[in-house]
Amino acid sequence: MKVTFHGVRGSTPCDGDEIARYGGNTSCVSIDVPDHDPILFDLGTGLRYFGNAWPGDTPFRGSCLLSHLHWDHVQGLPFFTPILRDGARLSVYAPSQEDGCSVADVIDKTICPPLFPIRVTDLPGAITFHDTSNDEFMIGDVQVMSRLIPHVGRTCGYRVEWNGASVAYLSDHQQPGIGNFGINDGARDLCRNVDVLIHDAQYTVDEFAVKSTWGHCTVDYAVNLAAECGARTLALFHHDPTHDDDYIDRLVEIANAQGNQRGVTVIAAREGLTLAVGA
Repeated sequence: MKVTFHGVRGSTPCDGDEIARYGGNTSCVSIDVPDHDPILFDLGTGLRYFGNAWPGDTPFRGSCLLSHLHWDHVQGLPFFTPILRDGARLSVYAPSQEDGCSVADVIDKTICPPLFPIRVTDLPGAITFHDTSNDEFMIGDVQVMSRLIPHVGRTCGYRVEWNGASVAYLSDHQQPGIGNFGINDGARDLCRNVDVLIHDAQYTVDEFAVKSTWGHCTVDYAVNLAAECGARTLALFHHDPTHDDDYIDRLVEIANAQGNQRGVTVIAAREGLTLAVGA
Protein backbone atom coordinates (compact mmCIF):
# COMPACT_ATOMS: atom_id res chain seq x y z
CA MET A 1 0.00 0.00 0.00
CA LYS A 2 1.38 3.41 -1.00
CA VAL A 3 0.47 6.76 0.52
CA THR A 4 1.14 9.92 -1.52
CA PHE A 5 0.73 13.49 -0.34
CA HIS A 6 -0.71 15.99 -2.84
CA GLY A 7 -1.64 18.80 -0.43
CA VAL A 8 -0.38 19.21 3.14
CA ARG A 9 -1.20 22.81 4.06
CA GLY A 10 -3.93 23.88 6.47
CA SER A 11 -6.54 26.64 6.38
CA THR A 12 -5.75 28.25 3.02
CA PRO A 13 -3.61 27.51 -0.03
CA CYS A 14 -0.48 29.63 -0.26
CA ASP A 15 2.49 30.15 -2.56
CA GLY A 16 6.07 31.37 -2.47
CA ASP A 17 9.69 30.31 -2.65
CA GLU A 18 9.78 30.00 1.13
CA ILE A 19 7.29 27.08 1.08
CA ALA A 20 8.39 25.39 -2.16
CA ARG A 21 9.78 22.25 -0.49
CA TYR A 22 6.73 21.33 1.59
CA GLY A 23 4.12 22.88 -0.68
CA GLY A 24 1.18 25.22 -0.34
CA ASN A 25 -1.83 23.17 -1.44
CA THR A 26 -4.51 22.18 1.04
CA SER A 27 -5.30 18.69 2.24
CA CYS A 28 -5.33 15.79 -0.20
CA VAL A 29 -3.70 12.37 0.22
CA SER A 30 -4.08 9.29 -2.00
CA ILE A 31 -3.94 5.62 -1.06
CA ASP A 32 -2.76 3.24 -3.78
CA VAL A 33 -3.62 -0.42 -3.21
CA PRO A 34 -2.61 -2.93 -5.91
CA ASP A 35 -5.46 -3.82 -8.30
CA HIS A 36 -7.79 -1.43 -6.48
CA ASP A 37 -9.45 1.88 -7.29
CA PRO A 38 -7.73 4.85 -5.57
CA ILE A 39 -8.88 6.07 -2.18
CA LEU A 40 -8.41 9.72 -1.26
CA PHE A 41 -8.29 11.55 2.03
CA ASP A 42 -9.89 14.98 1.50
CA LEU A 43 -10.55 17.14 -1.55
CA GLY A 44 -8.41 20.23 -0.97
CA THR A 45 -6.50 22.05 -3.69
CA GLY A 46 -3.96 19.22 -3.82
CA LEU A 47 -6.68 17.18 -5.54
CA ARG A 48 -6.07 19.12 -8.75
CA TYR A 49 -2.51 17.80 -8.94
CA PHE A 50 -3.57 14.24 -8.24
CA GLY A 51 -6.08 14.62 -11.07
CA ASN A 52 -3.53 16.04 -13.49
CA ALA A 53 -1.62 12.75 -13.34
CA TRP A 54 -4.68 10.61 -14.11
CA PRO A 55 -4.55 9.15 -17.65
CA GLY A 56 -7.01 10.97 -19.89
CA ASP A 57 -8.19 7.82 -21.67
CA THR A 58 -9.17 6.01 -18.43
CA PRO A 59 -12.50 6.88 -16.76
CA PHE A 60 -11.90 7.66 -13.11
CA ARG A 61 -13.29 5.33 -10.46
CA GLY A 62 -12.47 6.05 -6.86
CA SER A 63 -13.52 7.05 -3.35
CA CYS A 64 -12.79 9.86 -0.93
CA LEU A 65 -12.84 9.78 2.85
CA LEU A 66 -13.67 13.42 3.59
CA SER A 67 -12.75 14.60 7.07
CA HIS A 68 -15.17 17.56 7.18
CA LEU A 69 -16.75 20.25 5.05
CA HIS A 70 -14.55 23.29 5.68
CA TRP A 71 -13.48 25.09 2.49
CA ASP A 72 -9.82 24.07 2.60
CA HIS A 73 -10.87 20.41 2.45
CA VAL A 74 -13.38 20.57 -0.43
CA GLN A 75 -12.32 23.44 -2.68
CA GLY A 76 -10.38 21.21 -5.07
CA LEU A 77 -13.45 19.23 -6.15
CA PRO A 78 -14.62 21.42 -9.09
CA PHE A 79 -11.03 21.52 -10.41
CA PHE A 80 -10.54 17.73 -10.39
CA THR A 81 -9.99 17.11 -14.12
CA PRO A 82 -11.03 13.41 -14.15
CA ILE A 83 -14.53 14.26 -12.85
CA LEU A 84 -14.97 16.63 -15.80
CA ARG A 85 -15.14 13.61 -18.11
CA ASP A 86 -18.16 11.46 -18.91
CA GLY A 87 -18.13 8.07 -17.20
CA ALA A 88 -16.18 9.16 -14.13
CA ARG A 89 -17.46 8.07 -10.71
CA LEU A 90 -16.44 9.34 -7.28
CA SER A 91 -17.91 8.12 -3.99
CA VAL A 92 -17.48 10.57 -1.10
CA TYR A 93 -17.83 9.52 2.55
CA ALA A 94 -18.18 12.44 4.98
CA PRO A 95 -19.45 13.10 8.52
CA SER A 96 -23.20 13.39 8.97
CA GLN A 97 -24.35 16.86 10.03
CA GLU A 98 -25.91 17.73 13.39
CA ASP A 99 -28.79 19.67 11.81
CA GLY A 100 -29.93 16.63 9.84
CA CYS A 101 -28.86 18.15 6.53
CA SER A 102 -27.19 15.56 4.31
CA VAL A 103 -23.62 15.94 3.11
CA ALA A 104 -24.93 16.12 -0.46
CA ASP A 105 -27.20 19.04 0.51
CA VAL A 106 -24.34 20.95 2.15
CA ILE A 107 -22.09 20.57 -0.89
CA ASP A 108 -24.96 21.59 -3.16
CA LYS A 109 -25.41 24.78 -1.13
CA THR A 110 -21.66 25.50 -1.12
CA ILE A 111 -20.61 24.84 -4.70
CA CYS A 112 -23.32 26.78 -6.51
CA PRO A 113 -24.09 30.25 -7.89
CA PRO A 114 -23.37 32.93 -6.81
CA LEU A 115 -20.48 31.39 -4.83
CA PHE A 116 -19.33 29.32 -7.82
CA PRO A 117 -20.40 29.35 -11.49
CA ILE A 118 -21.88 25.82 -11.52
CA ARG A 119 -23.22 23.13 -9.22
CA VAL A 120 -21.57 19.79 -8.51
CA THR A 121 -24.50 18.11 -10.27
CA ASP A 122 -23.49 19.97 -13.45
CA LEU A 123 -20.16 18.14 -13.62
CA PRO A 124 -20.02 15.39 -16.27
CA GLY A 125 -18.87 12.70 -13.83
CA ALA A 126 -21.12 11.15 -11.18
CA ILE A 127 -20.47 11.99 -7.53
CA THR A 128 -22.32 10.15 -4.78
CA PHE A 129 -22.23 11.18 -1.12
CA HIS A 130 -22.46 8.88 1.90
CA ASP A 131 -23.04 10.19 5.43
CA THR A 132 -20.92 8.50 8.08
CA SER A 133 -20.00 8.87 11.74
CA ASN A 134 -18.72 6.09 14.04
CA ASP A 135 -18.76 3.29 11.48
CA GLU A 136 -16.84 0.44 9.93
CA PHE A 137 -17.27 -0.43 6.26
CA MET A 138 -15.49 -1.84 3.24
CA ILE A 139 -14.36 -0.07 0.08
CA GLY A 140 -13.57 -2.97 -2.18
CA ASP A 141 -10.91 -5.00 -0.35
CA VAL A 142 -9.99 -2.16 2.01
CA GLN A 143 -11.36 -2.03 5.55
CA VAL A 144 -12.31 1.47 6.71
CA MET A 145 -13.00 2.75 10.22
CA SER A 146 -14.49 6.23 10.72
CA ARG A 147 -14.73 7.97 14.07
CA LEU A 148 -16.00 11.40 15.07
CA ILE A 149 -13.16 13.43 16.56
CA PRO A 150 -13.09 16.89 18.19
CA HIS A 151 -12.85 19.89 15.83
CA VAL A 152 -14.99 22.92 15.01
CA GLY A 153 -18.02 21.27 13.43
CA ARG A 154 -18.65 17.58 12.74
CA THR A 155 -15.37 15.94 11.77
CA CYS A 156 -14.26 12.37 11.13
CA GLY A 157 -10.89 10.74 11.34
CA TYR A 158 -10.31 7.58 9.34
CA ARG A 159 -8.29 4.40 9.45
CA VAL A 160 -7.74 2.17 6.42
CA GLU A 161 -6.35 -1.35 6.56
CA TRP A 162 -5.32 -3.71 3.79
CA ASN A 163 -3.21 -6.86 3.83
CA GLY A 164 -1.96 -6.12 7.35
CA ALA A 165 -0.95 -2.52 6.59
CA SER A 166 -2.70 0.42 8.27
CA VAL A 167 -2.92 4.20 7.86
CA ALA A 168 -4.82 6.66 10.07
CA TYR A 169 -5.80 10.17 9.00
CA LEU A 170 -6.71 12.87 11.53
CA SER A 171 -6.14 16.06 9.59
CA ASP A 172 -7.97 18.49 11.90
CA HIS A 173 -8.05 17.53 15.57
CA GLN A 174 -8.81 19.77 18.54
CA GLN A 175 -6.38 19.47 21.44
CA PRO A 176 -8.49 19.51 24.64
CA GLY A 177 -6.78 22.60 26.03
CA ILE A 178 -3.52 24.31 26.88
CA GLY A 179 -1.23 21.69 28.42
CA ASN A 180 -3.99 19.08 28.15
CA PHE A 181 -2.93 15.93 26.25
CA GLY A 182 -6.17 13.98 26.72
CA ILE A 183 -7.20 11.61 23.93
CA ASN A 184 -10.81 10.76 23.19
CA ASP A 185 -11.94 7.20 22.51
CA GLY A 186 -12.50 7.73 18.79
CA ALA A 187 -8.96 8.96 18.23
CA ARG A 188 -7.57 6.02 20.20
CA ASP A 189 -9.52 3.58 18.04
CA LEU A 190 -8.11 5.09 14.87
CA CYS A 191 -4.50 5.38 15.97
CA ARG A 192 -3.96 2.20 17.99
CA ASN A 193 -0.77 0.46 16.73
CA VAL A 194 -1.14 2.05 13.29
CA ASP A 195 1.74 1.87 10.82
CA VAL A 196 1.42 5.48 9.63
CA LEU A 197 -0.47 8.25 11.42
CA ILE A 198 -1.15 11.41 9.40
CA HIS A 199 -2.03 13.99 12.03
CA ASP A 200 -2.81 17.67 12.53
CA ALA A 201 0.27 19.53 13.76
CA GLN A 202 -0.63 23.11 12.96
CA TYR A 203 0.57 25.01 16.01
CA THR A 204 3.51 25.50 18.30
CA VAL A 205 2.82 25.76 22.02
CA ASP A 206 3.03 29.57 21.83
CA GLU A 207 0.62 29.74 18.87
CA PHE A 208 -1.83 27.39 20.56
CA ALA A 209 -1.90 29.65 23.61
CA VAL A 210 -3.80 32.26 21.57
CA LYS A 211 -5.64 29.86 19.23
CA SER A 212 -6.61 27.08 21.62
CA THR A 213 -10.25 26.97 20.44
CA TRP A 214 -9.57 27.06 16.70
CA GLY A 215 -9.88 23.30 16.26
CA HIS A 216 -6.27 22.20 15.95
CA CYS A 217 -3.37 21.02 18.07
CA THR A 218 0.31 21.43 18.78
CA VAL A 219 3.14 19.38 17.36
CA ASP A 220 3.81 18.17 20.91
CA TYR A 221 0.25 16.88 21.19
CA ALA A 222 0.59 14.95 17.92
CA VAL A 223 3.81 13.29 19.09
CA ASN A 224 2.29 12.37 22.44
CA LEU A 225 -0.84 10.91 20.83
CA ALA A 226 1.26 8.82 18.43
CA ALA A 227 3.39 7.49 21.28
CA GLU A 228 0.45 6.79 23.59
CA CYS A 229 -1.39 4.88 20.85
CA GLY A 230 1.61 2.92 19.59
CA ALA A 231 1.83 4.47 16.12
CA ARG A 232 5.04 3.58 14.31
CA THR A 233 5.44 6.60 12.04
CA LEU A 234 3.89 10.05 12.55
CA ALA A 235 3.52 12.37 9.56
CA LEU A 236 3.02 15.96 10.73
CA PHE A 237 0.26 17.45 8.58
CA HIS A 238 -1.96 20.51 8.04
CA HIS A 239 0.99 22.88 8.25
CA ASP A 240 0.09 26.43 9.22
CA PRO A 241 0.19 28.96 6.34
CA THR A 242 2.68 31.07 8.30
CA HIS A 243 5.19 28.20 8.67
CA ASP A 244 7.83 28.27 5.93
CA ASP A 245 10.09 25.37 4.95
CA ASP A 246 12.88 26.23 7.36
CA TYR A 247 10.43 26.60 10.23
CA ILE A 248 8.88 23.18 9.50
CA ASP A 249 12.39 21.70 9.33
CA ARG A 250 13.00 22.91 12.88
CA LEU A 251 9.65 21.64 14.13
CA VAL A 252 10.16 18.14 12.73
CA GLU A 253 13.72 17.99 14.09
CA ILE A 254 12.47 18.73 17.60
CA ALA A 255 9.46 16.41 17.21
CA ASN A 256 11.62 13.55 15.95
CA ALA A 257 13.93 13.88 18.95
CA GLN A 258 10.86 13.57 21.18
CA GLY A 259 9.42 10.70 19.15
CA ASN A 260 12.64 8.68 19.10
CA GLN A 261 12.60 8.58 22.88
CA ARG A 262 9.16 6.94 22.72
CA GLY A 263 9.51 4.64 19.72
CA VAL A 264 7.92 6.90 17.10
CA THR A 265 9.54 8.03 13.85
CA VAL A 266 8.41 11.57 12.98
CA ILE A 267 8.41 13.10 9.51
CA ALA A 268 6.77 16.18 8.03
CA ALA A 269 4.35 15.56 5.16
CA ARG A 270 5.27 17.33 1.92
CA GLU A 271 3.77 17.41 -1.53
CA GLY A 272 5.01 14.58 -3.72
CA LEU A 273 6.19 12.38 -0.86
CA THR A 274 5.20 8.72 -1.21
CA LEU A 275 5.37 6.25 1.70
CA ALA A 276 5.31 2.49 1.24
CA VAL A 277 3.27 0.93 4.06
CA GLY A 278 3.42 -2.77 4.87
CA ALA A 279 5.30 -5.61 3.24
